[in-house]
Amino acid sequence: MQFSEHWLRTLVNPAIDSAELERLLTMAGLEVEEATPAAPAFTGVLVARILSAEQHPNADRLRVCRVDVGAAEPLQIVCGAPNAAAGLLVPCATVGAVLPGDFKIKPAKLRGVESAGMLCSARELGLSEAHEGLLSLPEDFKPGTSLRDALLLDDTLYTIKLTPNRPDCLSLLGIAREVSALTGAPLAEPKSETVAASHDATRAIDVEAKDACPRYCGRVIRGIDPSRKTPDWIVQRIERCGIRSISAVVDITNYVMLELGQPMHAFDTAILSGSLRVRWAKEGEALTLLNEQEVKLDAKTLVIADDEKTLAMAGIMGGDRSGISDETTDIFVESAFFSPAAIAGRAREYGLATDSSHRYERGVDYALPARAIERASELILAICGGNAGPVVEVLSEEHLPRRSPVVMRMARASQVIGIPLDAETVATVLSRLGGELTVTADEVRLLPPSWRFDLEIEQDLIEEIARIYGYEKIPEVMPVGKMAMLPQPESRRTPMALRAKMAGLDYQEVINYAFVEEAWERDFCANKDLIRIANPIASQLAVMRSSLLGGLVGNLITNQKRRASRVRLFEIGRCFKRDPAAKPVAGYDQTMKIAALAWGPSDPEQWGIATRKADFFDIKGDLERLVANPALEFVPLAHPALHPGRAAEVRIGGRAIGWIGELHPTWVHDYDLASAPVAFELELDAVMPRVLPTAVAPSKFPPMIRDLALIVEATRPVAELLDVLRSAPEPLMQSVEVFDVYQGRGVEPDRKSVAFRIRFQHTERTLEDREVDAAVEVLVGLARARLGAELRS
Repeated sequence: MQFSEHWLRTLVNPAIDSAELERLLTMAGLEVEEATPAAPAFTGVLVARILSAEQHPNADRLRVCRVDVGAAEPLQIVCGAPNAAAGLLVPCATVGAVLPGDFKIKPAKLRGVESAGMLCSARELGLSEAHEGLLSLPEDFKPGTSLRDALLLDDTLYTIKLTPNRPDCLSLLGIAREVSALTGAPLAEPKSETVAASHDATRAIDVEAKDACPRYCGRVIRGIDPSRKTPDWIVQRIERCGIRSISAVVDITNYVMLELGQPMHAFDTAILSGSLRVRWAKEGEALTLLNEQEVKLDAKTLVIADDEKTLAMAGIMGGDRSGISDETTDIFVESAFFSPAAIAGRAREYGLATDSSHRYERGVDYALPARAIERASELILAICGGNAGPVVEVLSEEHLPRRSPVVMRMARASQVIGIPLDAETVATVLSRLGGELTVTADEVRLLPPSWRFDLEIEQDLIEEIARIYGYEKIPEVMPVGKMAMLPQPESRRTPMALRAKMAGLDYQEVINYAFVEEAWERDFCANKDLIRIANPIASQLAVMRSSLLGGLVGNLITNQKRRASRVRLFEIGRCFKRDPAAKPVAGYDQTMKIAALAWGPSDPEQWGIATRKADFFDIKGDLERLVANPALEFVPLAHPALHPGRAAEVRIGGRAIGWIGELHPTWVHDYDLASAPVAFELELDAVMPRVLPTAVAPSKFPPMIRDLALIVEATRPVAELLDVLRSAPEPLMQSVEVFDVYQGRGVEPDRKSVAFRIRFQHTERTLEDREVDAAVEVLVGLARARLGAELRS
């Protein structure tokens, strides 16, 4: 919506400048997208009357003009415009004037004749592109008046961006109401005098679609003078609102639309046959519009027709047989309320965008048609002459919009806005909206005016109070929230602490999508009960993951393609599988897991360590450091993703919490990996507990170390031996560690030798050899009794 500030200030004139007006409208929700001057800057241009225009003695195309600029003596100005003639009122740039483009007027001599200024065309003043001759000014202008004052050129054109719920501001009156409400400045509404009928001619109106057109008004005006020109003040106002001047009657209907917000149309009664009908179009009915576009109408399009033909698309655009011409003397002026539901979207379906449809589809004041037709009649009679007939109105009250009272609680308004509100302040603010207002200490009841479609619920009134009171007046109060440090059990780590631990182990964190390729679930998890995504973001990411391994392998492939020689990654994320008993999402278990993958050298390349590939035991050591729980166990495991014999189930206290192992050779080959990575995956909740250390006073006495080699079956896990030895009821034993596993010469082929280093120490005295020897015998006996182990000689 574009409008002229000068026009607006004829309706409401607050004591603020243009910049403040722009800020005020924007802060109130009527966002000003652009504010441009109505004319470029220039100075020293006056209204002048040409007193005489004589032929230049030395040039055929020049005239020597005597010009009255309101000074004591006329000026002599040489002019080359073809329309320069005595009696014409034109702009005159006097000596010292500065025109657009920083063009300065100086005394000059043209072909030997002195010239004290310049008579100007519209283009030279930057008012339009017209340059065929001098700009002709209205006869009522007084010579010597500043042209900027005479033509109101010190005007600002505002373009505001309206939200769809504020169609009342698609008019100067609507914007003026807003400015009046925001500033408290008095509102001078356009006066619409009732035009008395001077003849009884009418035209019958038949509204068949009453739900789409509950109110239709019309009036016959006879004997207008089609040759009358639109007054300059109307032309200026509508053109500054972006509408081109066409003819007096059409300009007046456009003027009323801009002023009041009511679209109107004038028909030539000479082309009407019988009564006017408001009906739904017939399927396939043809209509040629005013823009010469021919459209095929459908049955959902509302039209205006007479007894013989279709005249217009109701609320959108007239047909080529509905307009007035230069010979029209009798007109029928219509003004109607069309339901927004009947107009919304119809113009776009036909590739149209009109001022009328823009207003009707958002909502026009349903009480406005009668007032608008009186205003238009008043202007037509004053400008074009003629005689008005009675206004005919067809009304279907049951189909008009209903305005219900809106109730607002004072306490709720204060709570939402954040400031205390009293009844007087609320009454002052809301009374500026119009409508019927009742204010008590506890609540407000407002029956909105007919033009405010957007006031329907309590929140609407609260918004209006904040908007009109002024958002900038609401103090900025920082929210206050009492904060207390939550207890963080020392025995439980946070996911962030686990991330820090993994980073300290030389792993880098990755974050992958929770939806993965179906092949990953099939290969790495043997998952046949996939959770499919109804609308995947990509065709290959079509299922939810049940393991983090697929994402880590995908990251490894990406890094390997980019020539990475060493990759160590970890991820903490949620995995999904079907579980009818799962909560909180019924039917789906959503477990948080932590997984890691290592590939390439065990350590970065350096001079002091020989380069070797990371193996199962490197990653097992990282896992043990991460979990740091003495109850950690590793049990052989068969896993679809892992190498047989190089995979283990991870347990804590006998409960399985995950797995660890080397990727299966099949997948190493199928996924084009240079070598097999090693990975582990654990339940996050099982890793978060921390085993707290117990304070033990160090012994002052030296320890005694014994190395013990036991021979057991080659298939027996070393962990079983460790568990048996550590469970021995031997108080002198401080620790048991494995330092060697041997198979070969001296040991039977189906057996192996496992060597342990055992530390004995007493806190109060030095141990004797016999005590330690006896303890060793106890350990050997226990291993022999439980596992059939033999002491290696």
